[in-house]
Amino acid sequence: MSQDEMAALIGVAKRTIAAWSERPDIVIRPELQRALDTAYGRADEPAKLRFARQLKADDDAEAVAAGGAVALTVAIAVVVNDDELLLVCRRDDKSGITWQFPAGIVKPGATPATVAIRETLAETGIHCSIRVELGNRIHPLTGVHARYFLCDYLAGTVENRDAIENASALWVPKQDLARFIPTERIYAPILRALEGET
Repeated sequence: MSQDEMAALIGVAKRTIAAWSERPDIVIRPELQRALDTAYGRADEPAKLRFARQLKADDDAEAVAAGGAVALTVAIAVVVNDDELLLVCRRDDKSGITWQFPAGIVKPGATPATVAIRETLAETGIHCSIRVELGNRIHPLTGVHARYFLCDYLAGTVENRDAIENASALWVPKQDLARFIPTERIYAPILRALEGET
């Protein structure tokens, strides 16, 4: 959005938007914060995703400039095998997550897609390939930056190869996914992608 468009959207002068741009550490008045919150709430999902990416990029740049670390990123594989999905059950449920899709931490220099494939094999014995990246978000329960990939099953028999971290690994019917992971916790693009397959 241009400064003019943003000013018109929330009902302020262009100079106000320009001041925010020049001084990002400025503390704005509560009524303007409410207007910004309302504008954000009405934004479509792609706009919210761009906003989250920009915040992450800004935070990462500040952390690196200060000699600090960048935010933790995980790559998550949503592996499809006909009418089934691959899930793992985590042993540590302190985060409120038990059943989830295979995932791994993206270490510096690694690519998220490669991590998603590698961790799926390491955790479950399943070989998969990336079909498409579904997007990313700040995970609502863990607070980490999560990147999601829709993957196709290639080969292998599911087994729990990481007994320290996982209690189980198995294929579940797509229609039963909500029995394992509450629908409201599933990233919306995953649900849309799975609906497009049926």
